[in-house]
Amino acid sequence: MNVLEINNLTKRFGKFTALDGVNLEVNKGEVFGFIGPNGAGKSTTIRVLLGILKPTNGDVKIFGKDTWEDAVDIHKHIAYVPGDLNLWPNLTGGEVIDLFVKLRGTSHKNRREELINKFDFDPTKKCRTYSKGNRQKVALIAAFSSDADLYILDEPTSGLDPLMENVFQECIMDLKKQGKSVLLSSHILSEVEKLCDRVGIIRKGKIIETGSLKELRHLTRTQILVETKQPVPKLHDLKGIHEIIKQDQELSFQVDTEELDQVIRHISQYGIIKLESAPPALEDLFMRHYDGTDKARDTGAGGKH
Repeated sequence: MNVLEINNLTKRFGKFTALDGVNLEVNKGEVFGFIGPNGAGKSTTIRVLLGILKPTNGDVKIFGKDTWEDAVDIHKHIAYVPGDLNLWPNLTGGEVIDLFVKLRGTSHKNRREELINKFDFDPTKKCRTYSKGNRQKVALIAAFSSDADLYILDEPTSGLDPLMENVFQECIMDLKKQGKSVLLSSHILSEVEKLCDRVGIIRKGKIIETGSLKELRHLTRTQILVETKQPVPKLHDLKGIHEIIKQDQELSFQVDTEELDQVIRHISQYGIIKLESAPPALEDLFMRHYDGTDKARDTGAGGKH
């Protein structure tokens, strides 16, 4: 059984359709990346999962239970981190962490202290004095101190510096080793790329692509830098080649990943002296989905179709 299962989820606010037939599943022990720009429907989906919003249509289940009908029971087994957290201004960070952990009915004092040290956090200060990053640390420490089965994280590293982002990534890998499940909603694509087993891309309330990063690589291009003994003729005519730049004896271009084999075969006839390739990044995949025009898609990623 999937830990999380969304079937044909639709959510309307008046005439506005925020979610339009969303289908998604998260397996046990999986880190699932949920990506899309602001306004795409990520947070609305998460509010439905948390039982805050009732679906207009569709079937949404966590641990096989309905997220609206069984919200209280489900919350005993999940941990949630929002992208922006409002805290009680007169409580200390430590008091808020303890409150959140007690509300879940679990207490791991050693884990709490370990995380406070890891995140370089001062729990004795009043919450009104905390920066955005420190408020985020409160939520993360409370969530990771909990023994949940599913962690729902909505832009969890918002406001964190790069060093703390690394600590966050270590915590996610620890959860994965323990067989926990994570839904990570993010627009930081490098973070998703490092952590996630599978990703779902949402655009205007619809899931437009789901799969492992390996499965989605066909949507991206690989950057190639090559130097050959003889000039390579008719490179422009090859299928899948984009933005060719000649620099002295070197050629730089991008190639659709599915055409890489035949392009390299063609070039190798002319005596390869040097060959460098950069793997396609999730950033490329994301941009090709979200730029609205062919011209926009080609910005920095190609000029020939």
